[in-house]
Amino acid sequence: MKITYDEKGLVPAIIQDAKTKTVLMLGYMNEEAYLKTNETKKVTFYSRSKQRLWTKGEESGNFLNLVSIKNDCDSDSLLIAVNPQGPTCHKGTDNCWGDTNTQDFGFFSDLETTIADRQANQENEKSYVADLFRKGINKIAQKVGEEAVEVVIEAKDENDDLFLNESADLLFHYLILLKAKGFGLQDIEQVLINRKK
Repeated sequence: MKITYDEKGLVPAIIQDAKTKTVLMLGYMNEEAYLKTNETKKVTFYSRSKQRLWTKGEESGNFLNLVSIKNDCDSDSLLIAVNPQGPTCHKGTDNCWGDTNTQDFGFFSDLETTIADRQANQENEKSYVADLFRKGINKIAQKVGEEAVEVVIEAKDENDDLFLNESADLLFHYLILLKAKGFGLQDIEQVLINRKK
C-alpha cells in the first residue's frame, strides 16, 4: 500500500469499530508503527508527545485488534477498522468524543428509541404504540401476525406501493414485539452473525 507521510514522517490514522462503524479515535503512525500494526495485529501509533511507538492497550489492556486498513484517495490518511477490547479513550469512555459505542441502524435505531419511550410512559402516553403496550403481548403478537398475512397477500399482487406499506407496517409492529419481549435489532443481528459462523 502506498502511503504519503507528511514532512515529519507521519500519517493520520482514523480508528473505527469494524462492527458498529463508530469512530473511536485519531492517532498518528509513522512507517514503523504501520509495519508493527500489520505484524502484531494490534494497532500501534507513533506518539508525538513521547516521541516513541506505543501500542494502544499496552498499559490498560484495551487493545485495538486490527481488522483492516484502508488508504484514502490521496494516500495521506488511513482508516483502520478494529475490534476494540474495552474502552478506547484514556478517560475510560468508548471513544475519544465521549459517545457510546453501540450499533446504529440509522432510522430504525431512532424508531426503537421512540418505541422504548412509549413503552416506558405507556400509562400517560396517548399514542398507538403505548395503547398496544397497555393491551399486552398477545395483542402485539396478534398485530404482527395480521401484518405478516397482509404482506404475503400484497406480495402476490402487482401493487408495489401497497406491498411496501404493508412491509413497513410489519417491520414497525415487529419492533414493538421485540421491545415487548425485552429485545431489539441488535439481538437479532447477533443471532444472524452467530449463524454465519
